[in-house]
Amino acid sequence: MIATRTFLRKPYHHHVSKLFVRALQTTAAKAQKECFVEELDGEDAGIAMINFNRPQTRNAISRDFLNEFQEAIEGLRHHTKTRVVLIRSLVDKVFCSGADLKERATMSSEEISKFLNNLRHAYRGLETLPMPTIAVIDGAALGGGLELALCCDMRVAGEHAKIGLPETKLAIIPGAGGTQRLMRVVGLGKAKELIFTGRSLNEQQALDLGIVNYAVKKGSSFPKSLELAREILPSGPIAIRLAKLAIDRGSQVDLETGLDFEKTCYDQTITTGDRIEALKAFSEKRLPVFKGR
Repeated sequence: MIATRTFLRKPYHHHVSKLFVRALQTTAAKAQKECFVEELDGEDAGIAMINFNRPQTRNAISRDFLNEFQEAIEGLRHHTKTRVVLIRSLVDKVFCSGADLKERATMSSEEISKFLNNLRHAYRGLETLPMPTIAVIDGAALGGGLELALCCDMRVAGEHAKIGLPETKLAIIPGAGGTQRLMRVVGLGKAKELIFTGRSLNEQQALDLGIVNYAVKKGSSFPKSLELAREILPSGPIAIRLAKLAIDRGSQVDLETGLDFEKTCYDQTITTGDRIEALKAFSEKRLPVFKGR
């Protein structure tokens, strides 16, 4: 089920911190699940949020948490009214602390293998959502938490963010895509350095390496993430989905193949009603009203 909550669009200045704190507290109080979807309305209609709310373990990923996360992802996949997805934590000072190591210690080898397979499947599901996704990183995003954030299209880090893949310090390696996705973001040599050392980065260091798109110097990264989502919202939803597909597929192939795939995606936008509406709005000197068809 998708919960609905309205956020004021303006003002967007010194009152914003209190506004979002109250919103987080209210949402957390109502939440029954450790991971659930919330959809905004009003002028923010089209923005959905996947909320993490497992404070007793700092949002560590258990089997139940993972099941709820998978449900949230698949519920949004075919939700055509959703244009942007934010992934955020309702737990103070943490985004996601990675795997639930206490639960992991009780698992058999077969259970661990099954859990990791499900985790990889869930992360790939997040990565292949058709709409843009933004990780709202406040506090710790470590191990599986950073691997999850790397599956998002964009990442925004807040004050006191702690970002890293410390698995080698536990005598294991990142097992949910971290070795591959971090390499694609920061390059081969730097990925090796970060994984071999298990080093944690603050928000500015993560920005300097290109791991995050923005680093908020003071306070939560949620307002900046919401601002970014709002900037995407007016664009044609079909165009945004096809642009994401073209970029993601093109990044995995040679340039010539990528250009061919871009043309295939472009051709699909030509016959849409949204493109006709954009041309009509331009001639009438007004903002277009896109309907995603």
